[in-house]
Amino acid sequence: MFDALNITSSALSAESLRLDLVANNLANATTTKTATGFPYQSESAILSSLPAPGHGPYQGVGQGVVVRQVIASQAPFPKVYDPTSPLANAQGYVLESNVNLSTQMVDMAEASQAYQANANAFTADKNMILKALTIGA
Repeated sequence: MFDALNITSSALSAESLRLDLVANNLANATTTKTATGFPYQSESAILSSLPAPGHGPYQGVGQGVVVRQVIASQAPFPKVYDPTSPLANAQGYVLESNVNLSTQMVDMAEASQAYQANANAFTADKNMILKALTIGA
């Protein structure tokens, strides 16, 4: 009975993490030096579905979503000519963060809409369970 709630709550958690990553990426879009000595690298989450059981009453029914890992972007760091910067190399170039603002805005809109859709599904599931509990009362 509560499996639908577990499935939608797993999706809510995953989308919440995606929104947190986007917020972190946007906050660090201008960070040119981190503790590693390099500019901030954009991060994203790899999501996958939890496998459906091979037997039993839930055979073939997905069990939700899980964040498999958070990965750093391998996109190159853009170079900006600024010989006055203390971070400039010998040629006068400064490496900047590889956060792509357009990509982050699209990711934010997508994750936000997915979160809202799952919140609506959770509410519908909850209402159906409450209605089922009143049957015969």
